[in-house]
Amino acid sequence: MDIRALFMGLAFAFMWSSAFTAARTIVASAPPLFALSIRFFLAGIIGIVLARALGQSWKLSRVQWRATIIFGFCQNALYLGLNFVAMQWIEASLAAIIASTMPLIVALLGWLVYGEKVRPLGVAGLVMGLAGVALIMGARLQGDADPLGIALCIVAAISLAVATLAVRGASSNSNALMVVGLQMLVGSVALIGPALALETFDVTWSWTLIAAFTYTTLVPGLLATFVWFKLVHRIGTVKASTFHFLNPFLGVAIAAALLGETLGAWDVVGVAVITLGILAVQLSKQVKV
Repeated sequence: MDIRALFMGLAFAFMWSSAFTAARTIVASAPPLFALSIRFFLAGIIGIVLARALGQSWKLSRVQWRATIIFGFCQNALYLGLNFVAMQWIEASLAAIIASTMPLIVALLGWLVYGEKVRPLGVAGLVMGLAGVALIMGARLQGDADPLGIALCIVAAISLAVATLAVRGASSNSNALMVVGLQMLVGSVALIGPALALETFDVTWSWTLIAAFTYTTLVPGLLATFVWFKLVHRIGTVKASTFHFLNPFLGVAIAAALLGETLGAWDVVGVAVITLGILAVQLSKQVKV
């Protein structure tokens, strides 16, 4: 892994982890599904315009269109939509911790559904990751964490893991920014119906809301996804996914720094165990036989 890939991976991990704090800020003042649909629409238009300026085409192959639609629906509409709704009731740090288990879910589903071989180190990592989640969930459920919010975050993580498995090998490096923009529009279209049916466009405007919305649209929404596509093309999915082991720690740290969210002793232990579990799973995939 070269130095450029290292910086790309660190940047992606920070941007991805910061999205939960920004989302928690947004849903405190605006309806989550409306906010996301508008965010996806703006990010999609910006991405497509920039892609066209760079000479990229929206004439994708059938496989790439399939991946764009699946990922746009599962990542943007389901994964982020459910997380935004859940963060009306649970803290950003908890949502970030649950979302960070996605690589563990991908490995587990690959093992159970696709029969992919998991080495002993990977099995140990899966066990550690699940144990870390159990520690945090047990402690939070004894406190004031909302069970529905937790359930929505778990379903969100599973949906993203399923999408990740479904579109493996379909990334496009030459049209990466165009694909990102199109995915955003898919998410926008998928969410506008539920938003109109379930929510009232009632917004409490503030500079904090505007700043959080602008940040989440341009940085975690557009830039982080673009960096992820480029990183995967540069070093491969397995090595790129190793950077996910930073997400539990960064997600918790950013929420604590900016939102003042507090952590219990079991939260700290759980985050450490999940982080080591994710790292073990990813490292096991890089072991050559």
